[in-house]
Amino acid sequence: MDGWIVPPPKEPTKTKEAFEQERREKVRWLIEEGYLRSERIVQALLTVPREEFIPTPYRDYAYLEVPLPLPGEQATISCPHSYPLFYEPLGLDEGHRLLEVGTGSGYGAAVAREIVGPTGLVVTMEIDPVTYAFAKNNLTRLGYTDVLVVLGDGGQGYPECAPYDRICVTAACREAPPPLLAQLKPGGRLVGPVIEEGIQYLTLFEKRDEGLIRQRLDAVLYVNLRGRYGTGP
Repeated sequence: MDGWIVPPPKEPTKTKEAFEQERREKVRWLIEEGYLRSERIVQALLTVPREEFIPTPYRDYAYLEVPLPLPGEQATISCPHSYPLFYEPLGLDEGHRLLEVGTGSGYGAAVAREIVGPTGLVVTMEIDPVTYAFAKNNLTRLGYTDVLVVLGDGGQGYPECAPYDRICVTAACREAPPPLLAQLKPGGRLVGPVIEEGIQYLTLFEKRDEGLIRQRLDAVLYVNLRGRYGTGP
């Protein structure tokens, strides 16, 4: 988590009511800062208790704008603003089939599940077995049992449930992995951090009849993608 100052671990002291208040304030801040516009994403962020996806020693920091460590190798839960930062340009909406690469804590998959609703599908992939187990437990404990959590190399995608309307890559790569683009529906969108000249840029790819359209969005800082198409081990 180079570039971020992580607060020290501590015993949690905040109540459920305190977290609910912080959640409402965070959503209000995200709207004011221009990160958040879609009503479905607003309601999803208000619904999912972010604190329940964070290891106990960092639970009280759930709504701070800082990534927090998770079980597993170089695993983190991203800052709260990162989720609308991805989901708004994706245009994630009701009924969509979403593939998420990099499950992390499971929080992003839970938010996505609230957005796509019962007519949609969320498939999320995690390469680290320790992080996978943590996320799987979180999602099951909170009732998101219809989210498909897959242990595997997310850069290879999950063809069993393809094609996808939307794909979200939550780790930095040098280019969008070809299997993911192949599993994207015509008209579909993929968002992920792409490394260009040493800088990570959140990049939107749209699969159109005339070819693949790409748009650079924001400079970001994420852990590197692992696996066959990764930049790390």
